[in-house]
Amino acid sequence: MGLTQEVAEFVARTRYRDVPAEIVQSARGFILDGLGVALAGSTDECSRIIQAHIRQMNGKGESSIIGTALSAPAAKAALANGVAGHAMDYDDTQLSTSKQAVYGLLTHPTTPVLAAVLAVGEKQRVTGEQFVLAYLLGVEVECRIADAIHPRHYQDGFHSTATMGGLGAAMAVGKILGLNETELARALGIAASMASGLRENFGTMTKPLHAGRAAENGVNAGLLARDGFTAAANILEARRGFFNAMAGGFDETKIAGRLGAPYFMKEPGISIKPYPSGSLSHPAQDLILDLITQHDLRAEDIDHIDVGTNSNVPNALIYPLPKTALEGKFSIPFCMAIAVVERKAGIAQFQDRKVRDKKVVELMKRVTLYIDDELEKLGYDQVRSRIRIRLKSGRVIEARNDVARGHPEKPMSWAELSGKFRDCASLVLADKDAETAIELVEGIEDMKSIAPLIHALTGGRAKKARKTKTARRSNQNRRDKTLRRKRS
Repeated sequence: MGLTQEVAEFVARTRYRDVPAEIVQSARGFILDGLGVALAGSTDECSRIIQAHIRQMNGKGESSIIGTALSAPAAKAALANGVAGHAMDYDDTQLSTSKQAVYGLLTHPTTPVLAAVLAVGEKQRVTGEQFVLAYLLGVEVECRIADAIHPRHYQDGFHSTATMGGLGAAMAVGKILGLNETELARALGIAASMASGLRENFGTMTKPLHAGRAAENGVNAGLLARDGFTAAANILEARRGFFNAMAGGFDETKIAGRLGAPYFMKEPGISIKPYPSGSLSHPAQDLILDLITQHDLRAEDIDHIDVGTNSNVPNALIYPLPKTALEGKFSIPFCMAIAVVERKAGIAQFQDRKVRDKKVVELMKRVTLYIDDELEKLGYDQVRSRIRIRLKSGRVIEARNDVARGHPEKPMSWAELSGKFRDCASLVLADKDAETAIELVEGIEDMKSIAPLIHALTGGRAKKARKTKTARRSNQNRRDKTLRRKRS
């Protein structure tokens, strides 16, 4: 059996009852996190532009754009929600199964798949079980393909979330649509030819567009395959197929016979972000916050900060002196400086005005990112970071951190995930709607329909829009009556 057929068979044959309970439990947390960051991201300027673009296309339809009162055809709703999910770079991160694998090569797995499942799931009126199963299978396929592809894919400039995310999204959509193995293989073939996304666009609005397009491509691939559209049946492993064209090959041992055995969520796992920035900065952000708290340090106390890590980190954290918040998400100097100056690193800190703050800019100039020989030898499977703070008094403080909070070794509790969700949702939802969403996700597999969840995720603004529309209609009726009386 070829690899493409193996993937298609896995998706077609896996039933909800086949999935271990612990994996379903993990999925709840990743779904809640993904929904939260998408709600927050729906307020970002890049999301506003996408939403306006869809409105200009008269894009009304059967699927909701969460955090707003807008609806659109399923593919366009997936685009908007996918952009929103990655807009703040606050979404989860796939881990590596190998010390030789480049950490950044791997994906932000939830956003493309979840955005596609939300859009098509609402359209198809799926149950909670169907929603969770489609999400799990899409993430599993995405992660296994990303883990198997040769590292040059990322090193040569492709953004893995964009390229592999569309394949996972296509499989998730195919599961919801009930595609058979032949149709699922075709959906993979269609999605593979749509795959794109270049790392040169990191730090711009086009990076979150990558995730949105992956979700949109997955929806279109699934719908086209359902309608009889054809594609190669061996797109993954073929000589002119996905792996060879995109990376010059792949490691078959990382995917063949590995799908769901165990699920990637369990081993090696997926990391949830504690900060809205590039994940390669997170161990250092955890560490700097610990150090300034432990030693009660302020910016004026610090002469210089050296951050040591492996040689992969500068591949993604490319801005020594960022000019915008988007660039700041990929800047070790900014991540260190803002943490010291404000003693926190949440959504409120990653704003354009913070990047331009004089105190932050001054401290950024005193932060150096370097390659630590010891950490380099330990491999790329984790983002090990060492911080050395030289104080103006002459004292030196040094410490090392190998994993950030949210990593499977330091998992976030449901209470912590709920807190992050509330923080994100507060930008667009009323507290009542946010609490309803948390409760529904916690018991999502018991839902007969995901409609109540969609209602909560669009709650505040949807209600306001309906009231506004009703008021406008009432005012227009009164004006019409007045005009008729005058004419008579």
